[in-house]
Amino acid sequence: MAELAGGSLPLGDPAFNYQEHELNERLKRLYPAVNEEETPLPRSWSPKDKYSYIGLSQNNLRVHYKGHGKNHKDAASVRATHPIPAACGIYYFEVKIVSKGRDGYMGIGLSAQGVNMNRLPGWDKHSYGYHGDDGHSFCSSGTGQPYGPTFTTGDVIGCCVNLINNTCFYTKNGISLGVAFTDLPPNLYPTVGLQTPGEIVDANFGQQPFVFDIEDYMSEWRAKIHGMIARFPIGERLGEWQAVLQNMVSSYLVHHGYCATATAFARATETLIQEDQTSIKNRQRIQKLVLAGRVGEAIEATQQLYPSLLEHNPNLLFMLKCRQFVEMVNGTDGEVCCLSIHSPKSQDSYPGSPSLTPRHAASNTHLHAGGADSPTCSNGVTPPAKSKSHGSTSISGVKYPSASSSSASSSTSSSPSSVNYSESNSSDSTKSQPHSANSTQETSDSEMEVEAEHYTNGVVEGSSARIMNGTYKHEEILQPDDNSIGNGVTDESCSNGRQLCGGNQAATERMIQFGRELQALNEQLCREYGKNTTHKKMLQDAFSLLAYSDPWNCPVGQQLDPTQRESLCSALNSAILESQNLPKQPPLMLALGQATECVQLMARVRSGSCSFARVDNFLH
Repeated sequence: MAELAGGSLPLGDPAFNYQEHELNERLKRLYPAVNEEETPLPRSWSPKDKYSYIGLSQNNLRVHYKGHGKNHKDAASVRATHPIPAACGIYYFEVKIVSKGRDGYMGIGLSAQGVNMNRLPGWDKHSYGYHGDDGHSFCSSGTGQPYGPTFTTGDVIGCCVNLINNTCFYTKNGISLGVAFTDLPPNLYPTVGLQTPGEIVDANFGQQPFVFDIEDYMSEWRAKIHGMIARFPIGERLGEWQAVLQNMVSSYLVHHGYCATATAFARATETLIQEDQTSIKNRQRIQKLVLAGRVGEAIEATQQLYPSLLEHNPNLLFMLKCRQFVEMVNGTDGEVCCLSIHSPKSQDSYPGSPSLTPRHAASNTHLHAGGADSPTCSNGVTPPAKSKSHGSTSISGVKYPSASSSSASSSTSSSPSSVNYSESNSSDSTKSQPHSANSTQETSDSEMEVEAEHYTNGVVEGSSARIMNGTYKHEEILQPDDNSIGNGVTDESCSNGRQLCGGNQAATERMIQFGRELQALNEQLCREYGKNTTHKKMLQDAFSLLAYSDPWNCPVGQQLDPTQRESLCSALNSAILESQNLPKQPPLMLALGQATECVQLMARVRSGSCSFARVDNFLH
């Protein structure tokens, strides 16, 4: 706890909070490789690691001398709260001379833990200091060496530790004085020492902008490190490295479903694609549904394409169902979108509700695929006729209450030609057209890539052909091109001015019913697998959205941000790949993760240059 005195700010004061925020932001910018949970940065002087003649105030940033000051035996020093983390690469702090006191016998520098505090910095082993009365530098010795000018009241002295080459230099009023010490040991603490009455100094560990442009100095070293990496000799292994990199890039494109790009890249580089193209397209379309907020349809498609996947992954299924509830609140899930458009008067008008479990049930005799009475929902799905079997079904032999997810299933009574498509909301305003079952037409990049298009609404019901392990004997279940999938955000008919469930009462009632079924599933999972704090928190956060009149602007409103779909999309995609005996993570991402972790580890164990060799800086 900071020691408070005259001139300091109370911990709860808004100005203090603002200063803390500024400090945190500046330290993150200066030392991005430092993990303060493991190695905290120095932020103030330590009230415990000082000599008794030292007084602290101003939130432990101001140091004043309160001893007799008769001779060198009355010298007193104080160390910072923490040593300088090795991951800093380059570390800097400044000290302002508020008053030089009687004689100005002041020392600014560094010392290791355990060094005697009844001395000025630099006089003892593993202690280093620059003294104001004579301008000398003291390197673990009572005898100083000429170094720089003297300093007095009003001057600002900076101390920079370069952990790349283990040197230290000082600055005076923003001007570098050159290297003072070399071959520094690790784990040094910022240290200041005083010796005569009236001496007062203030420290700046990042609380305020520095007088010296330390960021420019860091940039110079960062450029040096990057240049050294760029000039690293590859030699005769260039061809071998290129082949490895090409395979890594190819597998990355396949993993994320960039089918057309992966195919073109494979042709250009003569690499092989390990996964069937149809399977890649299926995964891509499922990802699009999740990213569009149409989670119910994504669940249904996953159940049909990969029948046992969610049955063997109850945690993933629960995550998907929680996200579906959030998207119902958002008004983007296909099921509430349908209700928002047609405004049925009773629950009997709800679309057919597949089970909350991997096998769908619950019949709905009001809906017919392809008749005049068949509604066309805003998501472009014509709800199919459902199986008569309904009630509870099971995951891994455990029965769960049935609940709803939106439908994207096949209908035995419909054909691609009888499906109604909603108008496209994208700039090209085209309508989706189903492919022929025997079509060999290649899909262009603009059609296939997840991130390079405007989504519209609509999922086509294909044939009732048997579907196993993501491949088809006849037609793809998600038949139309990718321009038919909507994002559920820009479509005004779905979002309806950011109202709960699109502002529709029937949709709201359906959401509440779905929430009850979700709660029942959670309780069943608890009975089968034990309590799960992650599930509990996930459910609590999702249900908390209903406690606010404006869920988008509330303490838990970040759940409604479309970016929150990305992690779930990645988890589902990885699970699908793993179920097909394919890598759940692309080798390129594993290599980047390993490189990042290695660099961070090396930075923590005193390889200072690694602090400026962040992998992210090389990804352009």
